[in-house]
Amino acid sequence: MPSIATSIASSFALLIACRGPEAAPPTPRSSASTPHAVPAEATSSAQVGGAIEVPLEARSDAKLSGKATFTETPDGVRMVMDVAGISPGKHGVHVHEKGDCSAPDAMSAGAHFSPEGHPHGLPPTQPRHLGDLGNLEAGEDGRAHFEAVAPHANLQPGDRRSFVDRSIIVHAKPDDGSQPSGNSGARIGCGVIRP
Repeated sequence: MPSIATSIASSFALLIACRGPEAAPPTPRSSASTPHAVPAEATSSAQVGGAIEVPLEARSDAKLSGKATFTETPDGVRMVMDVAGISPGKHGVHVHEKGDCSAPDAMSAGAHFSPEGHPHGLPPTQPRHLGDLGNLEAGEDGRAHFEAVAPHANLQPGDRRSFVDRSIIVHAKPDDGSQPSGNSGARIGCGVIRP
């Protein structure tokens, strides 16, 4: 007859074995098409399970629709974005300093968010603006799925490195990495990052 300790150890080992492999951490990526549905339009962000969902509104006479979801992780802030209604190709994506999308051209969002005053750059270049997230790439159908992590950023209201009360902007052209802000053209999509 097995001892109680042996039975407990066997049960524990069985539970561990049934748990399955650990999930790998997310990898930043952009895909030209996505099976995800993109909402036509929404008006305010919402906090869901610790994540902040931000609807994107078209600006500069664009037809963009979509959303971005921000989650704080040990590696920084992870952003997942799904958009539709944009031209095929690359588009710059940045967090801007002000949580204001009220202007028709989204210029009310201010400049790229850079609390340390670093120069502009494309990931993974360091140092760079904290809000420099890179380029998404839309397929021929005008849809894109994009994921990025902003190291050193957080979602703590009032913190100088917080993305809360800032804006997420999608630009008409690719970010080419040049100074002062990547030459990425008009602001065609804007959403305020707010729980």
